[in-house]
Amino acid sequence: MRVAIIGAGFGGLCMAIRLERAGIGSYTVYEKAGGVGGTWRDNSYPGAGCDIPSHLYSYSFEKYASWTRRYPEQPEILAYLDMCADKYRVRPKIRLNTEVVSAAFDGRRWQVTTGEGTEEFDVVVSSVGQLNRPSYPEISGIESFAGVAFHSARWNHDHDLTGRRVAVIGNGSSAAQFIPRIQPLVEHLDVFQRTPNWVIPKPDSAFGPAATLAFRLVPGLQRAYREWIYRYAEGTLYPALAQGWSAGMLRKRALGHLHAQVADSELRARLTPDFPVGCKRVVIDSAFYPALTRPNVDVVTDPIARITAKGVETAEGVREADTIIYATGFRSTEFLRPIAFTGLGGRSLAEQWKDGAEAYLGITVPNFPNLFLLYGPNTNLGHNSIVFMIECQVRHVMACLPYLERNGPMEVRPEAMAAWRGQLAAAMERMVWNNGCQSWYKTAEGRVTNNWPGPTTLYRRLTALPPLPAYRITSSA
Repeated sequence: MRVAIIGAGFGGLCMAIRLERAGIGSYTVYEKAGGVGGTWRDNSYPGAGCDIPSHLYSYSFEKYASWTRRYPEQPEILAYLDMCADKYRVRPKIRLNTEVVSAAFDGRRWQVTTGEGTEEFDVVVSSVGQLNRPSYPEISGIESFAGVAFHSARWNHDHDLTGRRVAVIGNGSSAAQFIPRIQPLVEHLDVFQRTPNWVIPKPDSAFGPAATLAFRLVPGLQRAYREWIYRYAEGTLYPALAQGWSAGMLRKRALGHLHAQVADSELRARLTPDFPVGCKRVVIDSAFYPALTRPNVDVVTDPIARITAKGVETAEGVREADTIIYATGFRSTEFLRPIAFTGLGGRSLAEQWKDGAEAYLGITVPNFPNLFLLYGPNTNLGHNSIVFMIECQVRHVMACLPYLERNGPMEVRPEAMAAWRGQLAAAMERMVWNNGCQSWYKTAEGRVTNNWPGPTTLYRRLTALPPLPAYRITSSA
């Protein structure tokens, strides 16, 4: 079989490594950028890091004892992925600076088209992720700004912020990480907040020499530590998202963190959300609030009217800036766009998903045989490691490959997809994400297309099931 993998982030590299280890060398990894790493290559802003502990935010087959911190920062994660690409000898199969523009199923195989031409594959595995296309706010006048403007995921490292008047639009996880790093440098910082986020402290610290040595030399220690982190997330954080026993505890922790770090009662009021903890992504950071209290920082909650040549205008007037940083997230609900996928009978995936993306197990889509998605619809987490979910998905794909090699192209049955849709909808009813807040988890119509509503232990069991009876051999009709 020939396998095309789209994307060389955590998912694409994991798929390539599993194929390589299984002796399936006929695969190609297409990567639109100039290096591996996906979101950890793109997001290089000051302070960029992960809010999942390092020993869990890594492959189970490459546990890596050399993490320097409890919570890894971007350079270390990127170095880890580079190391994996080399160690498992998948780098020669990666085509950098090669963007897939379309993929069409001709009834037997996939025709994958890039700027360099079209190639034929038996299987396509898309690993483009959910957080790879920056989202810019729909504010009039954006193009009229006379200063320097950029998105946090496309950080302008050539632009020195020292002594600048900076406007940051957005206050989510990315902003919470880079604001403390740039605040000491700038003359003045305006943080434009549409809605506040719940923030809990990040218990980060460096691993000392003794701990690092122990992880390397003590048998089973690293595995036990990883398992403890995983079980804590499942047992304590997931129940809060399901509006269970720990929801009140998490809210109390967040409010305590806010009161401990922000003395100004008026600022505290502006930073206190009016929705339950977890409805939007919880920010995990211990330096964000202190940065907002500094004399050269203003938290602006007045709605933005427009961008002008001189800065950002609200009802109170123009707040002048020479730099605007958009910390406004990603076009997360669009999934595989802008790649044009065409399935059986010329069906367009974009048209099939016009009411919101969906996939069986978040992996397969009716009418699109031999197409597998990693980190697809309803597989994002608000409490645990995405790498865990990716490994579950890759194992499922690997289980499908012998079946389709013997029998020909296969697709998920429409009835299996319908049952999955109903099960997801029922599970979503108990989750906190439906409590009135706006978030990147949802479409504009309010449908949660990104998050997994169950424990990860359930997802592992479901993806471990054999392909039958959910799949069927497909014809070219």
